[in-house]
Amino acid sequence: MVKSKKKTSFYIVDDDPIVVKLMEALLKDAGFSVTTSTDSSEAIHDIARKKPDCVIGDLMMPEVDGLMLCKQVLGHKDLKNTKFIVVSAKAYEFDLKRSYEFGAHGFIRKPINPETFTDKINRILDDHIDMTFWGVRGTLPVSGRKTLKYGGNTSCMTLEFPRQQFFIFDCGSGIKNLGNWFMAQNRRGINAKIFISHPHWDHINAIPFFTPLYIQGNEFEVLGANQGDITMRHIVSAQMESVYFPITLAQFASRVYFHDLEEENLVVSNIDVQTKLLSHPGKCLGYRVNYNGRSVCYITDNEMYVETSPFYDPHYEKRLAEFVEGADVLITDTTYTDEEYMTKEGWGHSCISKVVNLADTAKVKQLFLFHHDPDQNDDAIDAKLETPQAMLKARKSKTKCLAPHEGQSFKV
Repeated sequence: MVKSKKKTSFYIVDDDPIVVKLMEALLKDAGFSVTTSTDSSEAIHDIARKKPDCVIGDLMMPEVDGLMLCKQVLGHKDLKNTKFIVVSAKAYEFDLKRSYEFGAHGFIRKPINPETFTDKINRILDDHIDMTFWGVRGTLPVSGRKTLKYGGNTSCMTLEFPRQQFFIFDCGSGIKNLGNWFMAQNRRGINAKIFISHPHWDHINAIPFFTPLYIQGNEFEVLGANQGDITMRHIVSAQMESVYFPITLAQFASRVYFHDLEEENLVVSNIDVQTKLLSHPGKCLGYRVNYNGRSVCYITDNEMYVETSPFYDPHYEKRLAEFVEGADVLITDTTYTDEEYMTKEGWGHSCISKVVNLADTAKVKQLFLFHHDPDQNDDAIDAKLETPQAMLKARKSKTKCLAPHEGQSFKV
């Protein structure tokens, strides 16, 4: 077991002495300082005196239950920096949501698993976003030995937050592996938001192959731009009509509902999300997710015309730079090299130099190259990565450039 790097202090409140001893032993073994109590009615006074970094409280306790204790701790004038984590045998989605409404920083379901308990605690305290790429290519999946490094699946990436919110961006073929990952974890009651950039096939056509959609008890909200009078519901259901696919939307066992978006600011699962209309055929949205002082921008598909083009639009590029300004992560369409773009103008995708200029101008911290052309093998993508890295170095930019591969995860 990995030892804690700092002596974080915990205060456990649970009326079950056996569970208290188990959690205490696990936390002490990980190097934490631990105080315990089985009496929730008196705990708040001792907690206020000891000022722990984190309180762990059960939901179902006599006299003062977990929600009331959470309210007391987080509302106490001397405990401004103390976090509260709920542990409970109640597996209902309502209780999880209610705990977060009361301000809880995390929720761990009982029975306590000794193999994963401290990892879950650290995950909540670290408060980072887990960002994973499930497909990094555009247009069409590709296979073969020359695509093994970066993978051959089309657009899909995810953000998982400490409070268990889960955002999925696009449903290219990469979402099949995401579904496999969910199933391997044996997760129950998955609740996720699916953000669609636009309805071109490489961004929606793997929806029917996402296994969790067929599991009762799961819940998914699909958000994206309508196409005039064509709603997101119709976009998804139309590609699953019997002439194209043998299973219809009505046969999903999970709860699936739809939300049409415009260019707007909204709050999704208590997280701020901004949308931006992008330069691409049809109605295409980019997303900016803002969480606890960090931001991730997902900008694909998007064409920024070169300055010599008659279609060059400086106003659009200024607004786009303002949209992604200062982002911790910019994931963006970098389909073509500058040489390739010379014959691909008007195809709806950007070249390297334009992406570098956007990232540097907007002072983003990390630039992730995305939506690679199906004709580009691993060697071509390696070479494509070297070019923006050299450009950014020449500009003395602080922006770091990466080319993520399929299955790769990052902490934000």
